Amino acid sequence: MFENLFSTEILNLLQITGNILLIVVPLILSVAFLTYFERKVIAAMQLRKGPNVVGFFGLMQPLADGLKLMLKEPIIPQQADKFVFLLAPVITYILALIGWAVIPLSENFVIADVNVGILYILAVSSLGVYGVIMAGWASNSKYAFLGAIRSSAQMISYEVSIGFVLITVLLNVGSLNLSDIVLAQQDMWFVVPLFPMFIVFLISALAETNRHPFDLPEAEAELVSGYNVEYSSMPFALFFLGEYANMILMSALAAILFMGGWLPLFEHELTNQIPSVFWLVAKIVLVLFFFIWVRASLPRYRYDQLMRLGWKIFLPFTLFWVVITAGFLIYFDKLP
Repeated sequence: MFENLFSTEILNLLQITGNILLIVVPLILSVAFLTYFERKVIAAMQLRKGPNVVGFFGLMQPLADGLKLMLKEPIIPQQADKFVFLLAPVITYILALIGWAVIPLSENFVIADVNVGILYILAVSSLGVYGVIMAGWASNSKYAFLGAIRSSAQMISYEVSIGFVLITVLLNVGSLNLSDIVLAQQDMWFVVPLFPMFIVFLISALAETNRHPFDLPEAEAELVSGYNVEYSSMPFALFFLGEYANMILMSALAAILFMGGWLPLFEHELTNQIPSVFWLVAKIVLVLFFFIWVRASLPRYRYDQLMRLGWKIFLPFTLFWVVITAGFLIYFDKLP
């Protein structure tokens, strides 16, 4: 009896490990080649070639960059808190990966199909602030510390508007489970009735991931690259990879909340034969293109403009939309 229980536990452990590897390995490769995709898209928008020397069409450029960073010597400032200094990029990168534990790639494939998936994502994204604060403080540099304060204030501010956006979606679903949210969009994607909230979510995601035009921690003119200015080699690479992994995570969340997740564009015999994960990946790539398109098109905001947008425009607007959505659902008796 005990042998059967032990063998069952081993099989369950191997299955969970396999599922984790099926997500983490492609994710790490996607993060690496997202840098290539970004550079190629921006180059096309600026009428130049981008990476085109290392490998066929420059496809080996991400591997060359990764190898270069691995071979560089890690330099730690003499007065820095070495343990916290090295722990900060690890926390940032790990938090970007563990968020994928509750992301459903298809109707039957998710590592942890928990009933509070949205709360889990919010908790993980909130903890991301700690990596930034730890990096800025442990560097023992005024520039790094100012960048960390800017970044943490920015991330906390836009989490509020993202929270209200999530509430409007949850009011229409009646569940915190991400798979239930996708299945609730079989008749109509939420991007149609909640289009203003979709736009707010995309803009807030840019601020949450410190992406242009809200990359205030990296405002070179006044902060010399912000909280990660003292980092080099692999610790710097972990911050870099964590930022891009967060981009992919927020893109997946936008696809699940508003664009039907793994659901096809329309029901047809041909679309039903395509693997459901293809539709999710295609929607993630579309949102990632938006991230890159914004970076290539818009100038950087000032810090006061960033905060005014978050607190004086997005906060009251999202709160108003929550009230309107709840009132509409109650009046027409459509609460789930």
